[in-house]
Amino acid sequence: MSKNLNYCKQILKKVSFDVTLFKKELEKAFSYLTPSEQQALRRWVNDFVSDRIELKREVFSI
Repeated sequence: MSKNLNYCKQILKKVSFDVTLFKKELEKAFSYLTPSEQQALRRWVNDFVSDRIELKREVFSI
């Protein structure tokens, strides 16, 4: 796993208390990750938001 991907996960965990901020950081992450890292992040986000309805709603609107 790349340093960029790990960094993105750390940031997303820290901002998950705010739906708007989470969405903003997620969009930024996708803009600078490679396609393979984006796929890995998608899988991680799906698992991470599985029990957070408000985040799940926003994530799937991206």
